[in-house]
Amino acid sequence: MTRLANEHGAINLAQGFPNFPCPDVLKEAAARAIRDDVNQYAITWGAARLRNALAAKYQDWYRMAIDPMTQVTVTCGATEAMASALLGVVNPGDEVVVFEPFYENYGPDAILCDAKPVFVPMPPEGQLDLDRLARAFNAKTRAIILCTPNNPTGRVLTRAELEAIAELCQRYDAFAVTDEIYEHIYYEGEHIPIATLPGMADRTITISGASKTYSITGWRIGTIVAPPDVTDAIRKVHDFLTVGAPAPLQEALAVGMETLGQAYYDGLKRDYRRRREILCTGLLAAGFKCTPPQGAYYVMADFSGLSELPDDEFSKWLTAAHGVAPVPGASFYSRAELGRKYVRFAFCKTEDLLQQAVERLQRVRD
Repeated sequence: MTRLANEHGAINLAQGFPNFPCPDVLKEAAARAIRDDVNQYAITWGAARLRNALAAKYQDWYRMAIDPMTQVTVTCGATEAMASALLGVVNPGDEVVVFEPFYENYGPDAILCDAKPVFVPMPPEGQLDLDRLARAFNAKTRAIILCTPNNPTGRVLTRAELEAIAELCQRYDAFAVTDEIYEHIYYEGEHIPIATLPGMADRTITISGASKTYSITGWRIGTIVAPPDVTDAIRKVHDFLTVGAPAPLQEALAVGMETLGQAYYDGLKRDYRRRREILCTGLLAAGFKCTPPQGAYYVMADFSGLSELPDDEFSKWLTAAHGVAPVPGASFYSRAELGRKYVRFAFCKTEDLLQQAVERLQRVRD
């Protein structure tokens, strides 16, 4: 969709990258690291300064006691982190529970492990069907993948839901593999790492990264926090996949984590809340159906009241005819028919660009 947006000069609300700069402290630190010749391989599992900064951050934010030597791995983005984590703990013939709609990589990651993904619906609003979730677990279940705040629905899992998931993981001796890349972008509820719940520290693999929190999606720095024995397995996979993340950018991210305080994270949520309101208000006025997300920076919108086209054709038409590019909804489902009336919009854009997109969307009904 990004290529199609570029071809038609459309506003790209498909791919989730910001069109605004990252904090100056990160840019200055990256340039300084390069000038200081931090240009060779970092330690495979991550530069010591970044691992220490990450451990300090988890202690400050979540009271998680992390050993940076034995429990932290730095990867080439959270996408590689998820692949490394699953390949490190999932065996052929295992099953991996995946909530849907889901970030596109989760199902293929399970398949790469020669495991079977088992899909469970996650509604954008309302509670999880915990009985249905329980039925998805069995003796073959090796892991469940959680993404909260969620891409693409924006759902933030509640403490009660996380406690139910934790109980199932312990009952069936399964891992919780959590994608927490949007941990600082939420508008309702609270972000609760499932690793902090009783009995979960030794069976949780916590994945996050720098892309969304610091608006540096191109830097490709992801992080994994896991028990030492699990970390050892993950590091072996990571070493063979990518060797290591960019050394000067790791140093720069460490500076950002050490420097940016509460005001930065509060501002991040405040700014994204305004962007959310602009896009959701505009989508509803244009005839889409949508629920404002509780977190992350995406909106899943139902366009069935506007067109009978399937999601892929509607996305192409909206891009070419009205200059706004979304992602077809079927991209986030195990069966294409489940997403045929949905598209996903990203609002990680400046307010003026979102206003322009909203103005274009108002012409869809004409």
